[in-house]
Amino acid sequence: MSPAGSYESLMAAIQAGAGSVYFGVGVLNMRSRAAVNFTVEDLPKVTELCREHNVNSYLTVNTIIYNDEIEKMHQLLDTAKACGVTAIIASDMAVIQYARKIGVEIHLSTQCNVTNVEAVRYYAQFADVVVLGRECKLSHIRDICTAIREQDIRGPKGELVKVEIFVHGALCMAVSGQCYLSLDNYNSPANRGACYQPCRRAFTVQDVDKDFELKIENPYILSPKDLCTIGYLDLIVKTGVSILKIEGRGRAPEYVKVVTQCYHEAVTAIEEGTYSKEKAEQWTERLRTVYNRDFWGGYYLGHTAGEWADRYGSQATHYRQRIGKITNFFRKLSVAEVTVEEEELSVGDQILIIGATTGVYEDTVEEIRVDYQPATTAGKGVVCSIPVKSQVRIGDQIYKWAERPEVLL
Repeated sequence: MSPAGSYESLMAAIQAGAGSVYFGVGVLNMRSRAAVNFTVEDLPKVTELCREHNVNSYLTVNTIIYNDEIEKMHQLLDTAKACGVTAIIASDMAVIQYARKIGVEIHLSTQCNVTNVEAVRYYAQFADVVVLGRECKLSHIRDICTAIREQDIRGPKGELVKVEIFVHGALCMAVSGQCYLSLDNYNSPANRGACYQPCRRAFTVQDVDKDFELKIENPYILSPKDLCTIGYLDLIVKTGVSILKIEGRGRAPEYVKVVTQCYHEAVTAIEEGTYSKEKAEQWTERLRTVYNRDFWGGYYLGHTAGEWADRYGSQATHYRQRIGKITNFFRKLSVAEVTVEEEELSVGDQILIIGATTGVYEDTVEEIRVDYQPATTAGKGVVCSIPVKSQVRIGDQIYKWAERPEVLL
């Protein structure tokens, strides 16, 4: 299951092999500030794209709901049902009860922090899928999955309840969405999807009289490294979970594509019996190319404390530099016309072409032509053409995909 914070990310997830995507609409979701978010008017197109590519569509309606928002929530769920959304992801009982009333499938959000089979049994009267809390160990997950089968715990559709867990992406110092640091500092609450993430910054300790100040040994003590489970994904699959969830609705399309590709390939390798430590290391290096705060294995392996980031922001080994945009595409020749607006374009450059329908197209520039003549470089203001291996579209943005200088050092 892959995140879709925009049409570009939605198409990137589909291209990379996602079996399902999850997305938010408007403000009633836990990434209302971080992601672009779709509008109610987008729902028919989003769900149709998912059906067209045989991908399940999950709408997140997982914030807390106030009294004056109940009618808005009803309208959103009514529209979701009319558009054929596969299911909603929810935690507030007002949302869960209404979805059940109108016959929309419910998946229980991780905000409910389910960590035992009795909680699964209770929520099974509402939900067909339960997203477990991230604090569970693999042994806990295995026991819950086994108990569901042995005790025949079924959801509203009459099928055994499915278990979903996060396998990759950002971790929060607090129980998901239940931290008040952003609310206290910025009047912008996390449980409304509006967290400003002050926890990600460095901290010092100062005495009340301000006579002295101490820098904490790890200044990013409230900012956990990102979860990465690809190194033991085979053990996760053996627990019996049904859905592997990737965090990142606020991340760029190339993040969605790379992470989805890696985990899709890993699951396929597990199914085929070719999964290995060496392959896992290769996938991990690819995962490092896109946004990350460095990696650790989370709590699944029994850790009782987190591992903390040692710098602010992303530690990705690669970054994108905007070159310009696609201003024409010649289908018969499979050639794209590029208007260079910022960074120059050179033969040998690794590029990304990103668009709402294109998703993420990756390639290495093999040839450049300016005024029909071969060229090695096209500078700012130049209109040039390059061969491409699949269709791109007018208006798509083109980027150079380069290694970060600090990583090279």
